Amino acid sequence: MKLYISAAKMSIFLGLAGRVASFAPSSIARTTRQVVPLSQHFISSWSSVSSLVPVPSTTTRYMSATAESKPKQEEEEAITLPTNDDDEDLLKIRHSSAHVMAMAVQNAFPDAQVTIGPWIDNGFYYDFYFPETTDSETGDVIPSRKLTDSDLKTVKKAMDKIISKNYPIFREEVTREEAKRRIDGINEPFKLEILDSIKTEPITIYHIGDEWWDLCAGPHVESTGKLPKKAIQLQNVAGAYWRGDENREMLQRIYATAWKDPTQLKAYKKMLQEAKKRDHRVLGKQLDLFSIQEDAGGGLVFWHPKGSTIRRKIEDFWKEAHIDNGYDLVYSPHMANLNLWKTSGHNDFYRDGMFQAMEVENEEYQIKPMNCPFHCLMYKDELRSYRDLPFRWGELGTVYRYERSGTLHGLMRVRGFTQDDAHIFCLPEQTQDEIVAVLDLTEQILSRFGFDKYDIMLSTRPEKSVGSDKIWVEATAALEGALKEKG
Repeated sequence: MKLYISAAKMSIFLGLAGRVASFAPSSIARTTRQVVPLSQHFISSWSSVSSLVPVPSTTTRYMSATAESKPKQEEEEAITLPTNDDDEDLLKIRHSSAHVMAMAVQNAFPDAQVTIGPWIDNGFYYDFYFPETTDSETGDVIPSRKLTDSDLKTVKKAMDKIISKNYPIFREEVTREEAKRRIDGINEPFKLEILDSIKTEPITIYHIGDEWWDLCAGPHVESTGKLPKKAIQLQNVAGAYWRGDENREMLQRIYATAWKDPTQLKAYKKMLQEAKKRDHRVLGKQLDLFSIQEDAGGGLVFWHPKGSTIRRKIEDFWKEAHIDNGYDLVYSPHMANLNLWKTSGHNDFYRDGMFQAMEVENEEYQIKPMNCPFHCLMYKDELRSYRDLPFRWGELGTVYRYERSGTLHGLMRVRGFTQDDAHIFCLPEQTQDEIVAVLDLTEQILSRFGFDKYDIMLSTRPEKSVGSDKIWVEATAALEGALKEKG
């Protein structure tokens, strides 16, 4: 499990760091000292436990996978699967395997055009575009190819041949103009767009012998013969829009997994089998806990009586834990005037994750994607004294985020969910102590659910941010100080 402690990028929402503070200038001005609003939802994994409907993030998905497929102790001791982060050789295998797969696809299906093919947590994928073609004899239009399971077997056989030939994989640096000339020569329009997105010089190309090449920064193995054929498996085909834009071409994505040896592949497949048995979507239906009613819309969760009982028990525990730790509980509306979201910055920085605004009596209203502005409005509702700080306000806030239908997945990617969303209003000199207290409370809640092994990651100021340099320096220093204090 990973806990992300971040100054903004991974969900810390320090008013100290800018956005929330922009809400309450009048209330701050009325106090005699600076007030720093802190947001407690900066630890996504905490939200995932207490909300029941997890925040759709990489951290949450990892946690849920851990919770759903916790292996037996003896199996854990038998083999520990490496990751891209701790094994560069594995990363190279996956990256080079992606290139070999792309070459194999184009060998098997010459009309295929390549786009991108990165490594991912458990393997790699590559996106392909199959244009419509015309029969040379009849002139009839031939629809674009739809890859099948049989096609995947054909591609894997072609990959094995490429690996067996032990082609060298080597890097070449060329000018932008030369790269464009070569791409034009092979009629790969998507590569031209990729080339335009590369801002650095020179342009790097990786070759598989003299047979195939692609724009790439590396790294790769030295030759195709270094790839373990029996530890690579093509998994499935999915659809994906080019650049994630639903107005662009629909691509076909081949997912695959790759490991250093067949033993690791076998262990990974075993893990998938165990996870499938514990798939929360299956268990939710079997145990009559919850459902997704398509008549109501995708990504909207209905809690059945048994599931509601479990949810109520967890919420009661959450409430008691917060009250015992000095929090007051609040409730806020599900929508607000759009101008509020413009003031907060959500409309500028988070528009893609919000539903469209609705018109109410000639004014625009927005269903809420977050609770932060509401807590700030409550804080500025009356004159406050710095002597009363800190204020700790907690809410199990139901929020709504726009997710494309193709990304929805049970409780893991949804359009409406309830999250632990607390904010702390405090003085700058109180910030570090409050963060330490939040971490203590986080450990208290996570440990109750069996999450006691985790990494803590500190994310600092992102490229796009608001707030002064001084505020960001103080915020980051408070986070670093809290981590050091926690040891």
